[in-house]
Amino acid sequence: MEKWYVAHSKPRSEEILWKQYCLRNIESYYPFINVKPVNPRSRKTQPYFPGYLFVHVDLGVVGMSALEYMPGAAGLVSFADEPASVSDGLIATLRQKLDGLAAASARAFAPLLRKGDTLAIQNGVFKGYEAIFDIYLAGTDRVRVFLSFLENHPVPVEMPACYVQRI
Repeated sequence: MEKWYVAHSKPRSEEILWKQYCLRNIESYYPFINVKPVNPRSRKTQPYFPGYLFVHVDLGVVGMSALEYMPGAAGLVSFADEPASVSDGLIATLRQKLDGLAAASARAFAPLLRKGDTLAIQNGVFKGYEAIFDIYLAGTDRVRVFLSFLENHPVPVEMPACYVQRI
């Protein structure tokens, strides 16, 4: 009977192990999130559960050794020498949540604002103030805006991008 099991990977080898499973036609699920790194050559994805991914197999047919002795593998998560299984519902819920996170991340990183746009601050300490958009900060979902507390002396302030809205 096929079940979902938790596979443990070697450090920073989740994607390698996932590709090994795909090459062997073993159904697997590698949960990851998209990130916007500071260095443009850095990885654009990060594992949601560093060091772990999920495999859907019948251990009676495939055997544990087939899953443990491949590049990037560190074995299956087991308790008292019994591999830990995960319900289908949990995997479905996890996929749904990560799809929602991916959609939210795409909205957060979308270049919706342009330099000089007038913004209303919706949350935080400066709620109710107006500001002028400057830039998105690299590698984060934060922005830098200019607040005018004193005439002709704008003050740069950094805050989460979700705190501002274009007027």
